[in-house]
Amino acid sequence: MRLKTLGTSSRPAFLLLTLASVFLGYAVAAPAVDGVETGRLLLVLAGALAAHASVNQLNEYFDFRSGLDLQTQRTPFSGGSGALPADPGGAAAVLVSGLVTLAVCIGIGLYLAWTAGPAILLVGIPGVLLVVAYTQWLTRRPWLCLAAPGLAFGPLMVTGTAFVLGGEYSTTAAVVSLVPFFLASNLLLLNQYPDVEADRAAGRRHLLIVHGARAGALVYVSFLLAAFAVPVLGVTTGHLPDGALIGLLCLGIAVPLAGGVWRHAGHDGALQRMLAPNVALSLLMPVLIALGMLL
Repeated sequence: MRLKTLGTSSRPAFLLLTLASVFLGYAVAAPAVDGVETGRLLLVLAGALAAHASVNQLNEYFDFRSGLDLQTQRTPFSGGSGALPADPGGAAAVLVSGLVTLAVCIGIGLYLAWTAGPAILLVGIPGVLLVVAYTQWLTRRPWLCLAAPGLAFGPLMVTGTAFVLGGEYSTTAAVVSLVPFFLASNLLLLNQYPDVEADRAAGRRHLLIVHGARAGALVYVSFLLAAFAVPVLGVTTGHLPDGALIGLLCLGIAVPLAGGVWRHAGHDGALQRMLAPNVALSLLMPVLIALGMLL
């Protein structure tokens, strides 16, 4: 039972987002070097997965301790995993696991700083701070809460991966990292709609609580437009290869999403039907762009 609790609390399905971001960073580095070191790629992936699992488990622990888990309307894509309400005795184990995976992430980061260069700390240190500060601090600051997941899965993870594998920070990595920045921020934003009342009762102050459902819809649509503008502008300015435009195939998912969120902001039932395609968009577009850059 305890092992199941630990596994569920890491939210394994959402760890796919880490794979997509690392793959995008790999796609930046691979064409620029004579072979990517498999060992380094695996270390980057392990460190990124450890960071993601850690923030998930720490979030699960503190949400359970605050009582938020008992008030949340849980869906397959929001409201936490439900691991600790189902196994309250596992709270301490989840906290320890979250701290251990954070330590693993830090250890890998320090090793990469030694072998790939200390410049990796420019993204490593902010990444660790996001993991530590997210649940207890950032969720009470609307715009930081909105931007935190985007920064983690976009600029930090993508440019960090590209640096370790390619040996430098590049404009290409910075530009393409904006795609997961906007999509990951939107992923969190839409997932917060069903949780608004429970989050408010727990003292959170994210965008939807402070500025309302309609403002959230405006931000969501704006971020979607920005995500699709990135490959177009990147190719136009020469910072991205033409293959990055394959990401525009995801417009078939994004256009109905944008219209639906705008029409149904504040109507939880309708919005819940959009959570799954929103997750699919967040995973598929970075992967398609990465494939286009590699081909």
